[in-house]
Amino acid sequence: MRSILEDFYYGKVQPDESTNPNDPKARQMNREVSDLMLKYQKNLPQAEFEQLEKLLDLVGELNSMHAAAAFINGYRTGALMMIEVFSEEKETGPK
Repeated sequence: MRSILEDFYYGKVQPDESTNPNDPKARQMNREVSDLMLKYQKNLPQAEFEQLEKLLDLVGELNSMHAAAAFINGYRTGALMMIEVFSEEKETGPK
């Protein structure tokens, strides 16, 4: 049986790389982005297209930072909830 703790220790747990939205709208949006990028690549001078790519890379990095912060915050919130659940049980006993 796989151990999540062992996978975490060895760096095998990487939610940002294994998370893909199942929403068909996300796939459609991804296709639209790709189509627009091809259009911009054909219509913009190379220097301007490279600036656009750099901008999108920066936006991607920023989104990744926000996703990481949200993940950490959600994990902490969940852990705090578990602490409260188990602390409450000790104070009042099982119901």
